[in-house]
Amino acid sequence: MSLFADTDNGGSGMQAEAHQEIAGLVLAAGLSTRMGVFKPLVPLCGKSLIQNTVDSVLSGGADHVVVVVGFRAEEMEYLISHAYGPEVQTVYNPDFAVKDMMHSILVGCEALPRCEAFFLLPGDMPVVSRSTFLALTDQWREKPDGIIFPSLDGYRKHPPLIGSSMIPDILSFHGDGGLRELWKQKESLIQTVPVDDEGVWVDVDTPQDYRRCRSRYEQKRCVQQEVGCNYGKDQSVSEEERSFAEGLWTQHLCG
Repeated sequence: MSLFADTDNGGSGMQAEAHQEIAGLVLAAGLSTRMGVFKPLVPLCGKSLIQNTVDSVLSGGADHVVVVVGFRAEEMEYLISHAYGPEVQTVYNPDFAVKDMMHSILVGCEALPRCEAFFLLPGDMPVVSRSTFLALTDQWREKPDGIIFPSLDGYRKHPPLIGSSMIPDILSFHGDGGLRELWKQKESLIQTVPVDDEGVWVDVDTPQDYRRCRSRYEQKRCVQQEVGCNYGKDQSVSEEERSFAEGLWTQHLCG
């Protein structure tokens, strides 16, 4: 998944009275067609994949996170409302099946609380390091304007930290190319911060992506979270997603 492809719990949106310094916007409305099962709910380290993504944004300093949902929205809303407090909300994209990811970004931007800037992250990127978010925030404090990308090996990666001054431009953008095209128009406002975090490369689009992610990161993240990887007790993961994950893992172990 790419933020730049051609592609509720309710919330008071941009009119919210409480001011949040840094917010997060997580995109999780898609159909998971390439994965074969609904990927936000596949297990990773004792939680659903989407919880790992939301947790990373919160641990990276976001005061509030908006999760855009669409496909299987009721399950997602139930999970988010029971796993988190008011610092995490869902907003529903009713056009998830017929419009591209840019539409989810628009829906999410409209639901953001007042903030100085926000992280933008696809829901299928669960292993971005806390240090990456903090590096972006540190750079923001030095130069609080525009868009800041983490970079790895010279490539801009996710998540960008986007100044709230950009929200009107995002909401008014029309045309092909999504945010990639908008960023071309705003090139002078883009900063980059080098990071040493392979998690900025990792998105879980396919079963092969999931196997690689689980093999490479699960033990490390379990240690960090100080939890055991026991999916049998994880009520956020359905039997379908659990069986799918364990089947893939067995294939991986058995070659």
